[in-house]
Order: sequence, then structure tokens, then C-alpha cells
Amino acid sequence: MLDQFRLDGKAVLVTGGGRGLGRGMAHALAAAGANVMIAARTQEQLDRTVQEIRDAGGTATSFSGDMTDSAQVNAMVEACVREYGGLDACFANAGMGGGVDAEFWEWPDSAFEEVLANNLKSAFYTCRAASKVMVESGKGGTLITLSSAGGYRASKRWAYGTAKGGVLSLTKVLSGALAPHKIRVNCISPGIVAQRDPADDQERARRAQQGGFIPANRVGEWWEMGPLAVYLASDASSYVTGQDFAIDGGMLNAGLAPAKYRPHAEI
Repeated sequence: MLDQFRLDGKAVLVTGGGRGLGRGMAHALAAAGANVMIAARTQEQLDRTVQEIRDAGGTATSFSGDMTDSAQVNAMVEACVREYGGLDACFANAGMGGGVDAEFWEWPDSAFEEVLANNLKSAFYTCRAASKVMVESGKGGTLITLSSAGGYRASKRWAYGTAKGGVLSLTKVLSGALAPHKIRVNCISPGIVAQRDPADDQERARRAQQGGFIPANRVGEWWEMGPLAVYLASDASSYVTGQDFAIDGGMLNAGLAPAKYRPHAEI
């Protein structure tokens, strides 16, 4: 059964793969046998992750580019096809949080457009370019997007929640449109997940405090995204499409509140 999770010889592209969750998923995909290309803006981060994967015995290359520019996204996909002879799975992971600390009616156009471009437009451009190659190959493939628990919940992260909600909708729309071409489309929605190991005891304590608001009583770790990415890219999920997988320690299910919190109401 475990052979179904292997990705030996498959070409897999991961945007936003130089750091954080993308880095963890790139490591896992390469460990499962995939030939991985990671893409991001910062070459230094790309070089580090590629070297880490190679040192672990995996295969990895990189592409430096801006995922909010459709021409650069098209060039990225073409580079992957040249490097590995095709494209079997593509992970549209690139994104950002950000924005400005202001009330909704005071938000500037530029802040909204930046967050929307980095989270939703980048996913659209990536899936569009990757699906074209997969359709032309006649073999199909797998697209994986990255949303967030923030795409489900009301918060003051106005643009971020809007963009991530859009990624969820994009996933469902594409799953129906691309199913006849043997392309599966699924989404991962992380909750509160650490992007890297804690730098010091103070940061470790802050994460422990955050974890108290989650049923699992801890925040997620960046490397915990990897096994789910492997599953969705592999034949083990061959009958799965149009789905979103929340990996959040139970946060969405229970509501974001201290794990031992019990509401009190007068009757």
C-alpha cells in the first residue's frame, strides 16, 4: 500500500518553496522520490533549500521569479518542463499575510491589491500555466493550492481572508473544469502553524500561549504539512478532487478559544 505514496521520477513544482511551509513540503516531496523545482523571489532561500534537499539525497532545482507576474509564472512552468521533461504535480503555495493595521473603510487600494495578487492571483496564474502543460501531455496531473483557516473565519485580516476564501473557490471551480482532463485539484488550509523552528525561549513561550487557544493544545509545525502534500500529489489520492484539507489542530471545528475554556451563561 505504501508504494502508492511514492513519487519516484515525478516532476513536482512548488511555489513559495524557499522557506516556511513550502520548504517543508518540498523536503517531503523530494523524500518521496519526486524531482522537485522550487520557486520564489529570494535566490538565497532557494539555494539553501535546494542544497538541503540534495544533501538528503533528493533531486531539486530552483526558479527565481515573481508569482504575481503571469509571464514569469509561465516561464517557471516552462523551465520545469525543460528540466524534468514534464510536470506531474504543481503546488501553488506562494502567498503572504501582511496588509496594514487599519479599519476596513480606511484600507488603501494598494494594500488590498498586494495581498490579493500574492495569494489569489498567484494561485490562478500558477494553476493556469501548469494545467495547460498537463492537458497537452495527455497524462493529466495534480494541482494543489494553499488556502488558510483565515479563509473560513471572520477577522480583521480583510484582504487576506478574502484572498484565501477565493483560493478555496478557485480550487472547487478548477476541480470540475479540469476533471475531464485527468487533473485533480485539492487545497490545504493550515491553521496556526509555525513557519520555522523557534529562535529563542521567548518565541517558544509565545507559541505555547497560542497553542492554548487550539484543541490540540499546541501550534502546528512547518514540517507537518509535508505528509499531506505527498498524499495529495501521489496516486494514494487518485479518487480525491475538489476537496479542502484543514490541518489546524481542530481549531476550525471547535472555534478559536482557549482549550480549557468553558462558556458560562445564566439560565
